[in-house]
Amino acid sequence: MAERNLILAFETSCDETSVAVIEDGTKILSNIVATQIDSHQRFGGVVPEVASRHHIEWITRCIDQALAEAGVDYPDLMAVAVTYGPGLVGSLLVGVTAAKVVAWAHHLPLIPVNHMAGHLYAARFVGEFKYPQMALLVSGGHTELVYMPKEHEYEIVGETRDDAAGEAYDKIGRVLGVNYPAGKTIDEWAAQGQDTFHFPRAMEKEDNLDFSFSGLKSAFINTVHNADQRGEELNKYDLAASFQQSVVDVLAEKTMRALDQYPVKQLILAGGVAANHGLRDRLDHDMAKYHSNVTMLQAPLKLCGDNAAMIGAAAAVDYRHGDRAAWDLNAVPGLMFDRAKE
Repeated sequence: MAERNLILAFETSCDETSVAVIEDGTKILSNIVATQIDSHQRFGGVVPEVASRHHIEWITRCIDQALAEAGVDYPDLMAVAVTYGPGLVGSLLVGVTAAKVVAWAHHLPLIPVNHMAGHLYAARFVGEFKYPQMALLVSGGHTELVYMPKEHEYEIVGETRDDAAGEAYDKIGRVLGVNYPAGKTIDEWAAQGQDTFHFPRAMEKEDNLDFSFSGLKSAFINTVHNADQRGEELNKYDLAASFQQSVVDVLAEKTMRALDQYPVKQLILAGGVAANHGLRDRLDHDMAKYHSNVTMLQAPLKLCGDNAAMIGAAAAVDYRHGDRAAWDLNAVPGLMFDRAKE
């Protein structure tokens, strides 16, 4: 019987194979991440079948490395946790199957974890959570504002109606000749340019908390293509800065409005795009100016991307609330938090 609260966590929702050992939901004993970026760059994005095959190749090696680095073995574990959605169905199935095998073979409870809850709990490694709470979750596949009245309760109060913010970064990156994933390079270029193109801020003034980035993406692509047809060369740093300013303006504006509507004690920033320095700096500024009474936790830069440590942190909360999966647990690629009632 395990004497320590150790969880072996699996994350395979997209193109990172990750296994971690987490203690008490707050301490990372190991966090092994095998990335597939090099395999997908030539395609300009993630190829689901390629991702699934890489997960199969890496999953057992990641398990061995995670246990070895943590200095523990299966009898030391309290439970096994796994992302079961949202994500790519083939990728999810590799992690779900591996986690079920480990849990069944070693008589351990299996905890099903929502990938987006995992991103949110990446910030738990920075500080203690206070409720009620608002989270801005921004990643390659999702952009949403999530209200948590108390622990283990999630309500979407705002979300993108088309492209996610990270998805838009990758699409305009292709136009600029930036390899996938484009977010880090666009962020670096933006710091060297100015907002000279004044791209649209979609839905910024609408009376809701939803987002839209497809119009911005189209405006950007049309601007670059029109210049190409005229033989005109545009400043890539100003293009990046103009695009990023539009994204950051909308994200910050909607987040501040959400905090106006929902009295909370804390704001969480998490997800892959949470690593964006322009966004982090803007929220630091706006929080100090408009909501200085609300504390903010930003997910650590090294835990903004997909990783199993965040899944282990979320699983510790799920475990306390009695969440257990049966052996017929399946991948749910379209898994979502419930939308808040109007």
